[in-house]
Amino acid sequence: MSSEAPAFSPAVEASIQAVREDVARLHGELVRYGLVVWTGGNVSGRVRLTEDGGGDLFVIKPSGVSYDDLAPENMILCDLDGDVIPGTPGSERSPSSDTAAHAYVYRHMPEVGGVVHTHSDYAVAWAARGEEIPCVITAMADEFGGPIPVGPFAIIGDDSIGRGIVETLSGHRSRAVLMQNHGPFTIGVNAKDAVKAAVMVEDVARTVHLAREAGPLIPIPQEAIDSLYNRYQNVYGQSADARR
Repeated sequence: MSSEAPAFSPAVEASIQAVREDVARLHGELVRYGLVVWTGGNVSGRVRLTEDGGGDLFVIKPSGVSYDDLAPENMILCDLDGDVIPGTPGSERSPSSDTAAHAYVYRHMPEVGGVVHTHSDYAVAWAARGEEIPCVITAMADEFGGPIPVGPFAIIGDDSIGRGIVETLSGHRSRAVLMQNHGPFTIGVNAKDAVKAAVMVEDVARTVHLAREAGPLIPIPQEAIDSLYNRYQNVYGQSADARR
């Protein structure tokens, strides 16, 4: 593989730099909200280059680097096969161990512009039980449109996790999936949107756990869930713009 940097146009370079800055900054939000420990977890963001998404790139964090040391210049630029783009800033490092999973999601879900994985305590606890989080609070109906589903058990290192994410979330309103025995992955229209979903999934995982410890959960009727989701997504804050 050539070590020479590809010749991107100034417009593409600007897009790549903007995503690098977003992704580097948004990792700090995972720390701020207590969603990760040590160097675990990751944020990635798509660099949109083509209308169908097939020729896009994405930016992800390097593997094993302290969150305090993350910066735009050491984020790693990859193609949608998960291969590092040689000669670009950060390319001398190894990308996150979840890179193949992120790449699979971007390849198969062209509407997705950001992917996040965390090890947040309560969401991981639900994943360890292989149990979906039931939709029993209105904030959950607003944000996820129903329960947060469980994805299959999969080993880190290839695209198995990515396949599980796509299979579970395709046709589902939730932007979060609990991969069994592993933890939450979230998607969004961009990296910030996916980070918001990661924050919210931990919030509802904790709240619903505490509620269930205190007594039986009260289901929200499906028609009320649908109404709440429609209002929040299409009226409140002008849909996705409220999440950006």
